[in-house]
Amino acid sequence: METRTLGRTGRQVGVVGLGCWQLGADWGAVSEDDALATLGAAVESGVTFLDTADVYGDGRSEQLIRRFCEAEPGAGVVVATKMGRRADPHVSEQYTRENFRAWNDRSRANLGVETLDLVQLHCPPTPVYDRDEVFDALDELVAEERIAAYGVSVETAAEALRAIARPGVASVQIILNCLRLKPLDEVLPAARQAGVGIIARVPLASGLLSGKYDESTTFAADDHRTYNRHGEAFDVGETFSGVPFEVGVQAARRLAQVAGDVPLAAFALRWIVDQEGVSTVIPGARNPDQARRNAAAAGLPPVTAEQAAAVRAVYDELVAEHVHSRW
Repeated sequence: METRTLGRTGRQVGVVGLGCWQLGADWGAVSEDDALATLGAAVESGVTFLDTADVYGDGRSEQLIRRFCEAEPGAGVVVATKMGRRADPHVSEQYTRENFRAWNDRSRANLGVETLDLVQLHCPPTPVYDRDEVFDALDELVAEERIAAYGVSVETAAEALRAIARPGVASVQIILNCLRLKPLDEVLPAARQAGVGIIARVPLASGLLSGKYDESTTFAADDHRTYNRHGEAFDVGETFSGVPFEVGVQAARRLAQVAGDVPLAAFALRWIVDQEGVSTVIPGARNPDQARRNAAAAGLPPVTAEQAAAVRAVYDELVAEHVHSRW
């Protein structure tokens, strides 16, 4: 698999990684055996970047990654986790040196390491970006070798630009997919200029870009695609990328025609890989077959100029009015 430098971390990672939210919770049940098999299939397919968080399954995702890495010590993966969403309430004032140390200790124990490869603030409240003491505390964690590098997972393009301006930020994780094009305007160019890595999340728009859903599709009660459809639990932009479900289904049908003979999910991943400035894209997978298919997208031919223009047309005609100004 092609590798790229993950921003200021200096680490090389495969252009397709693995998002591990679904191994913890919020996507329906995934057994431990299935989770470990999914991790194994991803790494065997060339994946070298795993993205998790301390709140995914209350630490279950981190612990499963530890089990996998202990069983496969030569896997050579970079593991990124996140912190901040354990704060209750989730407000800027909770982003303190003391809380960082407690959350850091917990993640290091869950992952079984002394130094975490990359820690990302987990979609922090907007005022956090202006608090120098927050980033001073992160710099201290690097100096103490508790973490090798830090980044920020953001909700909006404006937050991404504020994070990129911070000299210690190594990477920015942002929603980028065929239904969320705004980061292409300013965020990716700014990141390239600053040497900040871009981690593209929600690449398949919570499955909309698999092309498998229609207007009658339903999801389990414990799946965020049911309980967060209108932002009841967290930012609605994390569920179907904030696109109304019926609009997303319609857009996916149009995009499947653009993809031609290539499965829509693979086309959607390849489209992200082709965006200049993207370090890695992190689709989730619930089973080994999904992990293998996602990784294989890295080997597809680049999207043509005509296809790229068609993606933009679908966005402009169907999707932009629902998401562009909000995120």
